[in-house]
Amino acid sequence: MSIPTGFKPLNDNLLIRRIESQTQTSGGLYLPESSQEKPQIAVVEAANAVRYDDDGNEVKVAVEKGDKILFGKYSGQTVNFDGEEYIIIKESELLAVVRD
Repeated sequence: MSIPTGFKPLNDNLLIRRIESQTQTSGGLYLPESSQEKPQIAVVEAANAVRYDDDGNEVKVAVEKGDKILFGKYSGQTVNFDGEEYIIIKESELLAVVRD
């Protein structure tokens, strides 16, 4: 899982990678891939430290590399690097930061 060296999303865009969903239920049953929904929890792989608001003022980005986040089912744009699937998503489309 490697993104290109020097990859840096512009403005308030983030590069995220979905966290794989469980293939087994709590009762021990295995779920076929066709019945599994894509997970809506991801890890931030790349982000800017700041973005600029409409007035040109610097605003700190709420997440950083390594944070787990929750995002909407149809949010972002899917991209592939070296056969690995990532999503580019705007910070404003994030629903929550997930703490363990």
